[in-house]
Amino acid sequence: MHILHIETGRNLYGGALQVLYLLRGLREKRVENILVCPTGSDICQAAAPYADLRAMPMRGELDLPFGLRLVRLVQACRPDVIHVHSRRGADLWGALAARSRGVPAVITRRVDNPEPALVARVKYRFYDRIVTISEGIRRVLLSEGIPKDRIVCVPSGVDHQRYRQPCDRRWFQREFDLLPAHRTIAMIAQFIPRKGHRLLVEAARQILVSWPDARFLLFGKGPLEKEIRRLCKHSRIADKVIFGGFRDDLERILPCLDLLVHPAEMEGLGVSLLQAAAAGIPIIASRVGGIPEIVHDGLNGYLVEAGDVGGMAGRVTKILAEPEKARRLGSAGLKMVQSRFSIGAMVNGNLSVYRDVLSNKKTRR
Repeated sequence: MHILHIETGRNLYGGALQVLYLLRGLREKRVENILVCPTGSDICQAAAPYADLRAMPMRGELDLPFGLRLVRLVQACRPDVIHVHSRRGADLWGALAARSRGVPAVITRRVDNPEPALVARVKYRFYDRIVTISEGIRRVLLSEGIPKDRIVCVPSGVDHQRYRQPCDRRWFQREFDLLPAHRTIAMIAQFIPRKGHRLLVEAARQILVSWPDARFLLFGKGPLEKEIRRLCKHSRIADKVIFGGFRDDLERILPCLDLLVHPAEMEGLGVSLLQAAAAGIPIIASRVGGIPEIVHDGLNGYLVEAGDVGGMAGRVTKILAEPEKARRLGSAGLKMVQSRFSIGAMVNGNLSVYRDVLSNKKTRR
């Protein structure tokens, strides 16, 4: 089997990391991969052992030269299936390139933000299958009129063995300038509006009343970082917040945290939540999108309504006050990840989709 993958992400986290896991798993099953990715992107380097790399300039939705290059590549390589993993123009050009050469096409949908129903029906009609990473996203597509027999839910996977490490407490404290008395609450997300950093800053002010030794570690990059830094300063909690940037060593960081918070207003699933659960860390997150598929309220963390700053602060305060309960929540999260969100299950789920569309193609012929 010969699969052409298109991934437009430049940094190796979230969806791009899932693509890397998929490429590796497919290669182990003797599937031949071609990866189209942006020139200079992180995944372009990391995927070299698992795919034939085709780095290209990508300039967004209306990048006609990218579309023409993609059509020529499909003609030259003749893949069995084209798998589009992201949007930013790839969803449009990937579909047109597949249709122009009669190749079955699959697209993965990783976000739960709704599109106009007419736009969704027109765009997705060119795809043989739409793979959603959560049931929450599947419900959004159904509400937009996409036929249910063309939607398949394949949850993201996490390398749970990677995060099952003991905490190196001395390294952790030295790395982030922490004292033994500090309690650590982290958020791992791009600095973009829908992730809810502003809500965490508001909640932090309330949490610090009960836990003045709490420290908030914000990991990630994005256009809102400067604004959130200013907000922390304005809220007089700048000395309590650590901006950790993008890290590729979360397996060393997560086991040392007290808990993870994720106040997102929209979220397809949440890879950072899977990583935290794999590290045995309790989670407090918003009840939106696919998050309730990872965070089971009262089992491995707590859910609050989106925007409920007081509810979030209250749950954080409660977990910090009950360390034994926190350990039970973390242990339950690890078991849940092992049983439902393995990389092997994610790879097999996508492979099953490829086989299905190829079987239908033969039937039509």
